[in-house]
Amino acid sequence: MTFAIRPAREDEYGTIARVWYDSWLSIGIANEKDATLAELRARIPKEVESGWELYAAELDGEIAAMLAFKRKENYLDQLFVEPSYHGQGIGKALLVFAREAMPDEMWLRTAEANIKAIAWYEREGFVREKLEQHPTNGRMMAYYRWKRLR
Repeated sequence: MTFAIRPAREDEYGTIARVWYDSWLSIGIANEKDATLAELRARIPKEVESGWELYAAELDGEIAAMLAFKRKENYLDQLFVEPSYHGQGIGKALLVFAREAMPDEMWLRTAEANIKAIAWYEREGFVREKLEQHPTNGRMMAYYRWKRLR
């Protein structure tokens, strides 16, 4: 399987929002306070304008995953793989890509109930720093940090 990680184009924001939304729903922890697909579509250009570097993982002409980070803050904001592409190494490749962009350290947050993501990030060397309630949706968020070993 060969896929390319490349900067996302503005005309792909709707497709990227769909990947983000479908992947989030596949986790099984969504609630009524979460963003709708339309809200995610509207959020993407605003986030790009405020500093997101947005990437798409493309496989056979299809967007299979999305990655968004803020390099200046060492913040890995979003990493979502379309459910039909789970387990194919795309998420790992996106994480490697993010580590190349932020080689010394990065931090992220994920829902505490997202146990698969938490287990994956911990296997990838991220260390939990704190739990904090999300201001909009009320769910508990686990904050993680990865630092390059010296």
